[in-house]
Amino acid sequence: MTYEPVYTRTPRNAFVPSPVFVGIVAIFVVSGVMTWTRFGNVGIDVFLFVISGWLISLCLHEYAHAVTGYFSGDLSVADRGYLRLNPLKYTHPLLSIVLPVVVVILGGIGLPGGAVWIDHQHIRSRVKASLISAAGPLTNVVLALVVAVPFLAGLAPELSQDVTGRYTVSGSAEHLEFWAALALLAFLQVTASVLNFLPVPGLDGGNIIAPWFSPAYQRAWNVVAPWGFLILFLLLWQTQVGDWFFGLVNWMAELIGVPTWLYAYGFELLRFWS
Repeated sequence: MTYEPVYTRTPRNAFVPSPVFVGIVAIFVVSGVMTWTRFGNVGIDVFLFVISGWLISLCLHEYAHAVTGYFSGDLSVADRGYLRLNPLKYTHPLLSIVLPVVVVILGGIGLPGGAVWIDHQHIRSRVKASLISAAGPLTNVVLALVVAVPFLAGLAPELSQDVTGRYTVSGSAEHLEFWAALALLAFLQVTASVLNFLPVPGLDGGNIIAPWFSPAYQRAWNVVAPWGFLILFLLLWQTQVGDWFFGLVNWMAELIGVPTWLYAYGFELLRFWS
């Protein structure tokens, strides 16, 4: 059975960023300046900077899914407001916003949650269906590389050890908190990239390969999908899989110039209450 796409008129403001997204960007910029200048409580500054930056990346991640779906044939994403970068329009705000932020605060892992709904009856090829799912984590890869540029350029502080074994920070040490927060943002993008490319039911990696399964396997896959993240979460925190995962993420972060010690310090600053 085939489906004919239902073409609707795209709203005139469909691609205009929402005031909610603009507000999040404003908080990100202001808190970044506050962190750079050490204004007030620098721990709160870092918290606002990292969380708002993470929220921006969540919006861009979901926008990538939506805009790819739009140009793949599902014009209805425009009617749902997915193209305006408004997190309040997501199908599951709790899973898409609250849960990823809580996971960042508790465990320092970048977890984009499921948010935009694509009507796959309008997607006419398996390649397009896979590209829609891949668009989100690919966005995280791009963001990780963009945030890593100043680290690759050698602008961030460096940790060195003298002959007595004492560690000292050299370079832009007067803005250490800012660089630690930026390093944490880069680390979160790396974790989000790795997690979402894992072929796990319910995550983007699983959705990339699912269109290529037979109908019977797809039905079984969809049954497991709601529990995929929970299973992965338990594996990361309760088994050696977590050690392997963080080892890979740390290696990849170092590969793009983001030092482990710096984003670890950023995580300490983020949790200013502890």
